[in-house]
Amino acid sequence: MIHFKHRSFIAAGALTLALAAFAMPATVDPALAYSDQTSVPMAQDPATTFSISEVINAGQRFFGATTKGVAQAVEYVFSQAGRPSGYIIGEEAAGAFIGGLRYGEGTLYLKNGTRRKVYWQGPSVGFDFGGDGARSLVLVYNITSPNQIFDRFVGIEGSAYVVGGLGINFQSNEHLKLAPIRTGIGARLGASVGYLKYTSRPTWNPF
Repeated sequence: MIHFKHRSFIAAGALTLALAAFAMPATVDPALAYSDQTSVPMAQDPATTFSISEVINAGQRFFGATTKGVAQAVEYVFSQAGRPSGYIIGEEAAGAFIGGLRYGEGTLYLKNGTRRKVYWQGPSVGFDFGGDGARSLVLVYNITSPNQIFDRFVGIEGSAYVVGGLGINFQSNEHLKLAPIRTGIGARLGASVGYLKYTSRPTWNPF
């Protein structure tokens, strides 16, 4: 559970964030593939990557009631990006009025058994309104060391989808690709046109 003491600050800060709103692309068609410009490299080595059953089981234990939706969402991400080399399970809170702020915390799991506490924060643009909380499963590609996650990841344009009632969007930096899967739809997709910054310690600074 997120331990930030003043969640109301999130919504208040979001109201002052002067970002322009625009519509989010979304689809419920799992067959829609990436373009060449946004393709996520396929990582398939079973020794260093997670299988679809491992990720689905981890997600279902965490998400609980949305079991079927989690399976559909994970299957979709695997169809687009292959086997991840890590995943993050955590919770987040978001507040927004057109422009928004997002804060979260969770645990990064690597195939070799490594676990690392991580935090994330960042602005988003889109039709996000109000404040809410969500559970999040983030598939991580090409990661070999937990320290690689501590960077800023930008949403890939045109890669926001709705599958199984969960929001999915793809993000990347120079080396890693991320595929966050979140409960909810509207507010969750707003993150895909902003960015998220992952840190080793919690911070209120989203930039």
